[in-house]
Amino acid sequence: MNTAQFLDQRHVWCEVLPHYETYTAQEMAEELHVPGREVAKTVLLRAEDHGDYIVAVLPADKQIDMKRMQETLGSKVCLAGESEIATHCPDCESGVLPPFGSQYGMQTIVDESLAEDEVIVFEGNNHHEAIRM
Repeated sequence: MNTAQFLDQRHVWCEVLPHYETYTAQEMAEELHVPGREVAKTVLLRAEDHGDYIVAVLPADKQIDMKRMQETLGSKVCLAGESEIATHCPDCESGVLPPFGSQYGMQTIVDESLAEDEVIVFEGNNHHEAIRM
């Protein structure tokens, strides 16, 4: 099920925004003429202690503080590779990870600064569609 359908089933308003292919959240922000702080990028992390996967969501103009993430989770974490993303998100193009871990049975951690924006934009299930909600 694609992300727009996932949101629709939960009665969450969203809008699909077609655009030229982009491969990073910052590129997508530029393509859509949206500030990076209003674009959510997603990163898949693997907890090395127990092998769980965590979806981390943060503004496109920020980077994950791995030390702080490890303290928050109480486990050593590392970035998951594209093959791990493909395994967990089989309905997505290679390298695409929607910001809803629950869609794939994974925990999600969201940077609280994203809640300050009335509307955010994020990658859908491919490199040429974004979702605004």
